[in-house]
Amino acid sequence: MSVPQNISDVLKDHVVLEVECIDRMYLNVYVPQLQWARGVATFLRYHLGYTFASSAVMAPITKVFIRSIDRFVEEHDVPMIPFQKGQRKDDIAKDHFSRFPHHEGVVFVGKAQEKAPVFRTEKRRDPNGMTYPWIVRSTAMVNQYYFYCLDEDFGPFFLKFCSYFPYTAKLCINGHEYLKRQLDKAGVSYEALDNGILACKDPDQLQNICNRLTPAKIDKLLRKWLAKLPHPFTSHDRRAGYRYDVSILQAEFSLTQVLDRPLSGRIFFEEVIRENLDLGRPDRVQLIFDRRVRKTTPGRFRTRVLTNGVTPSLHIDYKASHVKQYHKEGRALRTETTINNTRDFGIGKRLKNLPQLRKIGNNANRRLLNVQRLSHDPMAGEDALHHVTCPITVDGQRASAMRLNDPTVLALLTALLVFRLLPRGFSNCELREHYAQLLGLSTSDITPGRMTYQLRRLRLHRLIIRQRGTHRYHVTDFGFRIALFFTRTHARLLRPGLAHLTATGSSQHPLARAFHALNCKIDAFMQQQQLAA
Repeated sequence: MSVPQNISDVLKDHVVLEVECIDRMYLNVYVPQLQWARGVATFLRYHLGYTFASSAVMAPITKVFIRSIDRFVEEHDVPMIPFQKGQRKDDIAKDHFSRFPHHEGVVFVGKAQEKAPVFRTEKRRDPNGMTYPWIVRSTAMVNQYYFYCLDEDFGPFFLKFCSYFPYTAKLCINGHEYLKRQLDKAGVSYEALDNGILACKDPDQLQNICNRLTPAKIDKLLRKWLAKLPHPFTSHDRRAGYRYDVSILQAEFSLTQVLDRPLSGRIFFEEVIRENLDLGRPDRVQLIFDRRVRKTTPGRFRTRVLTNGVTPSLHIDYKASHVKQYHKEGRALRTETTINNTRDFGIGKRLKNLPQLRKIGNNANRRLLNVQRLSHDPMAGEDALHHVTCPITVDGQRASAMRLNDPTVLALLTALLVFRLLPRGFSNCELREHYAQLLGLSTSDITPGRMTYQLRRLRLHRLIIRQRGTHRYHVTDFGFRIALFFTRTHARLLRPGLAHLTATGSSQHPLARAFHALNCKIDAFMQQQQLAA
């Protein structure tokens, strides 16, 4: 078996199974009408019939809810475990799940004090000096009840209830556990990773099951267990429209590529770390997340390489989202995009937006691998180089050469990398804005006509293509490769290399010493052959 030489070789020839799946999802379960003070006041006064809206009238509801939890634990003989500070809840849950004898049911209930948003009452005065209660939003340390359950379709999950009004809950599920349960039901044999699949008899059905995890199925899971577990709201409340809804707090989208042997994974990460430490730069993040990043864009943009033992992992941050890449259990390459705020991508938080969010997460994983692959691949050969760096005539239209050492060419190619993955492409105005900044000019210094000349030049050299019926352009695959190769060669090879060879006082640099030694050898050979001038 041949040894892979680079990232492209690993991804092309040494991946034996590829699975794209939703991983962990952390969902907010809430009653929409009770998320602001006026809605709470309406619930207490007009639905429950209290004279005043006060937190004092919430206490009886809370007591009934807590008593129902205690009664449920006692009647079903479910362990109640108080979580201690610093304890890993996942470790405790793993131990209990491993000893649970049934296919479905509540495994245990955990209890912990945590900070949560609540509503309190404060005294206010009217113009006549009379005091009255007023509902305000606040935070408090309150008891949270974790119901760790096992479901026939979803496997292990937990539903956490806040014990204080408005009794917001959190649902945590794992898409890989759902996948394993569905494979078992379908009778498809597979070999499992800790949180994934190592091998499967039917890879196509495996991926189809992953794709069929829909918002409707997640919502059905929630409704099923809300009906089984203690519920803070009565049937009268629910008939009046006070029902739980679901939004996305955090979603992880994973791409698992099982490798034929550990050596392939080690080679991949050696190359990744060496070649891609700049992926967290804003201009590179744009390629992965398909979002424009300006100087005013808030958030964190960085790349980190963390080493746990001898296994490195690559981490890329974009605003509140995060991409992680690591060698899973020495057998698979795992690329995970975690989205913590859907609004970073202009998408709502409701569960119904999961398909759009999944597309963004999966695309980010693929784009990261594509950038890594292209950053290490040999670029175009002599024909492609000639096509770009020499003048060209197409259908009677002539375009000047795009020389590698031309500052305007480097500015154009750098700008193309920004626009490569934008679905709507770019316009004359948008390119002009980036082009001017890269040349150290203001936008007003670049006329639209001058920019039109550059667009025509790029189009004839096949670096961009015009979108039919519009004045917008897309970067071609060829254009992306050329832009990446030219800009990286100039930034990493030519500029620093020539600086070491020509700068004053650089004679001690290894590159300068090597060139000096070569020069001396050539001079000596020429003298020996009596060719010296």
